[in-house]
Amino acid sequence: MKDLINKLAEEHSLNLEEYEALISGRNEENTRLLREFAVKVRREIYGNDVYIRGLIEISNICRNDCLYCGIRKSNKNCERYRLTPDEIIECSNEGYELGFRTFVLQGGEDGYFTDEILGGIVKKIKDNHPDCAVTLSMGERSYGSYKFLRACGADRYLLRHETADSQHYSRLHPLAMSYDNRMKCLENLRSLGYQVGCGFMVGSPYQTVKNIAKDLKFIETFKPEMCGIGPFIPHKDTEFRNFPPGSAEMTCYLLSVIRLIYPPVLLPATTALGTVNPIGREMGIMSGANVVMPNLSPVKVRKKYELYDNKICTGEESAQCRNCLNERVSKIGYRIVTGRGDFRVPC
Repeated sequence: MKDLINKLAEEHSLNLEEYEALISGRNEENTRLLREFAVKVRREIYGNDVYIRGLIEISNICRNDCLYCGIRKSNKNCERYRLTPDEIIECSNEGYELGFRTFVLQGGEDGYFTDEILGGIVKKIKDNHPDCAVTLSMGERSYGSYKFLRACGADRYLLRHETADSQHYSRLHPLAMSYDNRMKCLENLRSLGYQVGCGFMVGSPYQTVKNIAKDLKFIETFKPEMCGIGPFIPHKDTEFRNFPPGSAEMTCYLLSVIRLIYPPVLLPATTALGTVNPIGREMGIMSGANVVMPNLSPVKVRKKYELYDNKICTGEESAQCRNCLNERVSKIGYRIVTGRGDFRVPC
């Protein structure tokens, strides 16, 4: 297994069978070796810097019915909300004062946010704060929509591919949703010049080692500027309520692998990772992650954006959340930095 890890560190590529062996061979020694390689590579590009993104959860209204998601259309127990454009702008203004220079607008696929409305919000944020980056995470849209939003100033787009196996995709989503369309959206985003983020859930229902190997191979070939992975966490109002959650340990193992697959990738230590383990985000950073995304949403709506059960950081003010992360990150020898935190191509 050591030879396989050395090969990945040197060549940044394995075949599917080798990825499967690497996943199946997770143990304490392999975890340590991967982590050491991942941290070394990350430090060569980003040093000890951890970038912060100000997350604004703009709506929990969604037209989709993804089987794992707490804000799915058919969940009648979900208390719906939608921030107004003025509220979103105010969140970004508050975040700017706290030092944030990237804002992530995330929400369900809410038909209210037409190109004109969403584009207007993006343009206003960029007009107010031209030194900032705006990231969108608003699901599947048309090529024309992505093009319009890019012209309005959107810099990045996060769209988890969820799984690189079409059959597995069909077990996680309703028939109305298409694996092919998800992949087409990612291709469209790349062609339009966005910095693109993909990702998947670790330990999602019916996921196999072969599925994860395909995910890793997809990341290797697509080379996303960002990659968000986090453990699957069940939600009480979905049909996957009784499935076990994914593990923080496997998630961190895969963070190290992804760092070696594509060294400059921006890797978040996700809120889900911090939900399944109290020090999950610190574990993620020590495994190769270099991004955290504290919540700038109004406190009154945070508990309503419940993609999974027991989500952390739903009751803190934005300043408290930022200060808490500063302390936690510094304790493990890293530092949170202000700035856009752009993807870096190694020299």
